[in-house]
Amino acid sequence: MTQYLLSIYQPDGPPPSPEFLEPIMRDVAAVNDELRVAGAWVFAGGLHPPSTATVVRQKDEEVLMTDGPFIEGKEHIGGFTVIEAPDLDAALEWGRKLARATTLPIEVRPLQYGSCG
Repeated sequence: MTQYLLSIYQPDGPPPSPEFLEPIMRDVAAVNDELRVAGAWVFAGGLHPPSTATVVRQKDEEVLMTDGPFIEGKEHIGGFTVIEAPDLDAALEWGRKLARATTLPIEVRPLQYGSCG
């Protein structure tokens, strides 16, 4: 089986109110439970705010470090789930379920192992 990264994109800004967030987190927990029962769960995690990010980039012979996310935008990756799925169609179905649960865009991408070249 191939592993897929389901990236959760959330808007920049303060977190939503607990009243807004509670039903979403309940729906996300239900999708996570469904993933576990299906044997597709690998792991998941949330991320600290983008203001805690540091980008490390090589430019010529120097390695530069800058604060904040890699790109300027109105969204950032707020969390992720790694799953195992037999094919892209199955991974996309899990992505659809997660998008419905979070009400946020989900990027589905297969993981690649080995040397990065």
